[in-house]
Amino acid sequence: MTHLPPVRIGLVVIGFILMALAPIVGPIPGPGGLLFFAAGLSLVLKYSGWAKRMYVRFKRKHPKKGQWADWGLRRRSHKRREALRLEREAAAAEHCPAGMAD
Repeated sequence: MTHLPPVRIGLVVIGFILMALAPIVGPIPGPGGLLFFAAGLSLVLKYSGWAKRMYVRFKRKHPKKGQWADWGLRRRSHKRREALRLEREAAAAEHCPAGMAD
């Protein structure tokens, strides 16, 4: 049902509302504000092409911060890149003699 434009727009609006509520809920004891912001951000990134493009620009400028954001949002792209990184490290360890590792 999320392929319908009104549903997608509604989910993006709900996401922005959740992000706007985060500072209001933040002073309440517990991690409420953080959870509201994360839930809103994940909805907006999933259903908004504009937000995805902005997120990609952010990740290109700040790769380390983007890596943390991907991990926090449990994005498939993070899992894929992490698997590729581990494969590269394993291949490099195979080619490097045992006594020559840094």
